[in-house]
Amino acid sequence: MPLKTITGDILGQKVDVVVNSWNRNIIPWWLLLPQGVSGAIKRYGGTEPFRELSKFGPIPTGGARLTSAGKLPFKAIIHVAGINLFWVATEYSVSHSVINAMKIVHDLGYSSVAFPLIGSGSGNRGKNWSKNIMLKTLESIDTGVEIYLVEYG
Repeated sequence: MPLKTITGDILGQKVDVVVNSWNRNIIPWWLLLPQGVSGAIKRYGGTEPFRELSKFGPIPTGGARLTSAGKLPFKAIIHVAGINLFWVATEYSVSHSVINAMKIVHDLGYSSVAFPLIGSGSGNRGKNWSKNIMLKTLESIDTGVEIYLVEYG
């Protein structure tokens, strides 16, 4: 599997799809002040991806949902429920977010994907904690997809 760990801006990557670390989708998106990747998507891509996402209703912890990319130059955005109802990332929520996002990538035939460090921001976990769980999970997935693990900076 071609896995690259880089520092940069996830929205600046030349990939088919990006992953947005979201929440369980219980609170209406328009009541939230999106931070990190979600905030950048809203600023540069518009609100359409979040309007689409709201139609799915609650997302199981670790679940993943696909929307359009709005005004962004990607084929789609995969939103993952990387935190639980207490706004905390767990090993389960992060690893299953990765697994379920990669399932969408494979099922729809995308050739490249960029992940943020799920759970390292609003999930109240550190970058190293998130990175270690994500790398362990990604290394267990047999794929030919080009994967970027993007640490903001």
